[in-house]
Amino acid sequence: MPKTKRPRRGSMAFYPRKRSRRIYPNVTTWVSTKETQPLGFAGYKAGMTHVVLMDNNPHSTTKGQEITISVTIFDCPPLSVFGFRCYTGNKTCFDVFSEKLDKKLSRKLKLSKESKKLEEQLKKLPENIAKITLLCHTNPNFKKKPEVFEIPIGGKIEDQTKYAKEMLGKEIKISDVFKEGDQIDVVGVTKGKGFQGEVKRFGIKVLGRKAQKMQRHTGSHGPEEPGKVRFTVPQPGQMGFQRRTEINKKILKIEDGFQIKGGFVGYGNVNGVGVLVQGSVPGPKKRLIFMRFATRPKKVYPIDIRYISKESKQGV
Repeated sequence: MPKTKRPRRGSMAFYPRKRSRRIYPNVTTWVSTKETQPLGFAGYKAGMTHVVLMDNNPHSTTKGQEITISVTIFDCPPLSVFGFRCYTGNKTCFDVFSEKLDKKLSRKLKLSKESKKLEEQLKKLPENIAKITLLCHTNPNFKKKPEVFEIPIGGKIEDQTKYAKEMLGKEIKISDVFKEGDQIDVVGVTKGKGFQGEVKRFGIKVLGRKAQKMQRHTGSHGPEEPGKVRFTVPQPGQMGFQRRTEINKKILKIEDGFQIKGGFVGYGNVNGVGVLVQGSVPGPKKRLIFMRFATRPKKVYPIDIRYISKESKQGV
């Protein structure tokens, strides 16, 4: 019998494979828009289900037919804007905070108890501002400690300044940023799986029973020259809990509340705004996932949803 072969398992594209610095990622790349609006949003992963929709892609083999695809449901409560940050180039130069700060912020940040008046803060704004970002915090229903992050604003710098002043102390909804049919990129931190060996981490072959001492390890670490182990050699180490970005996810539906029978396992029902995103998303349930406008968008075809499954699903 001929020897069966298979492609290499385990991508070599993600190096170094180190743990993420925090449980929610830092997004560095945003797609600028001419409109004055936030360039992204964040929501909590609640679970998965499936939908039946019409395939309107004329180049697909199933065009004009009903197909079943998996979808991820996000719980997207409004984001509170408690301040904005000014940049000169790539360096921060000034922060402006709202006069009334939520008590939840004291669990995450150490801010001065004496809040300065907004007029006094705005008088100190520098003139050579290159960029303005909103300082936001989440309002989760299942924990007391919110997440704090920045979201940039699109448009000209004059419009950014005006928009940031208007939004101080207010809330941003996902409908203010995205709409149904938009293409987005999702950025999250994957499930952590701890220290793992070469077989699970890279999918290398398990050696035979006559192998030297061990079976679940790399057979050879390389030649004698150049006298070092190359980075391409599979070795044990950290697996999971790493920042990953998945591009070109489509928002299929945005609706108030998404409830299924018995609720999502490990999360419950989505009582706020539920967002259905095509495909899977990195990270476990209750983890914050960032959504931004697609950096490399493809052509979008009309969405025609025929059925949304709201049955209880174990383990998704």
